[in-house]
Amino acid sequence: MSELEEYLYALDWNNNIAVAIITLISYEYMLQFEKEVTFVWERQWSVMTYLYLVVRYFGIILGMICALWGGLFYMPEAVSYGMFVFMQWGFSAYFCLAEVILIWRLYVLYQSKLILYILLGSFLPIVALYIAMDIFLWSRPSSLSVQEIIITPDIKYCTAFFHIGPMPAVYASIPVICFDIFLVVLAVAVLGKHLKERKELKMKPNTYVVMIVRYHIIYFVLNLASQICIAMLWAHLPTVVLTFILLFKDTAPLIVVPRFIISIWDTHANDNCINVSTTFEDCVCWTSPPKLEQPETDSRV
Repeated sequence: MSELEEYLYALDWNNNIAVAIITLISYEYMLQFEKEVTFVWERQWSVMTYLYLVVRYFGIILGMICALWGGLFYMPEAVSYGMFVFMQWGFSAYFCLAEVILIWRLYVLYQSKLILYILLGSFLPIVALYIAMDIFLWSRPSSLSVQEIIITPDIKYCTAFFHIGPMPAVYASIPVICFDIFLVVLAVAVLGKHLKERKELKMKPNTYVVMIVRYHIIYFVLNLASQICIAMLWAHLPTVVLTFILLFKDTAPLIVVPRFIISIWDTHANDNCINVSTTFEDCVCWTSPPKLEQPETDSRV
């Protein structure tokens, strides 16, 4: 296969994946829109509501930019480079927002401001690491460049070229993964305490505590996979492998994070809870007295 044929082959795969990204993001939004209206726009807003709106709509914008970049629509080289850098910084910001959601839920589970301060203090170095690596990996022409590929006068597109290996991205992902493990351990610890207390009272485990811990574990696996995908972008992979990695990286986090938030609200709305008619602000999911068999969820989750 000649170099020109390779570029055309890559463009075809890019456009196919772009259509798949737009389809998945749009379909997920349409599926969840009715629930969003019910649980967001028709309810009193809380901290988690604002976090949901940010990850939902910033995620949609980010996903659409990822889909349009690289060939589906022509962009000049300078514009293409700026958008590519914005995408990478945007994903870092998105992952930071997802971590804030996990931290906030742990704070609600523990009902302790000390835990909140410890987690936020531990999270600040992770934010600094994201910023440093975005500058080092994505914002320097010596590490990454964008080049216009001209196949014919009417068929041209821009693509990224990586000039360093995957090891810097691998090293940068280690502290992030360790922090996620720390959050999972805290979540599992509070679940263990909760299960022990409920067993002594001969009560069923609280649905929402179990859900939140399960989501912490799933998000850990998702973020681990995302960090691996980001590192693999620098490894000069075959076109087909690279496009499927991009499909996962550009859709899975943007779909899963807001879905996790709204699924708890949806479960709460369909639960036989004595506070089901109250706003989320008044729910007392894990602080209800033992006589409540099905306590309602806290608005802060």
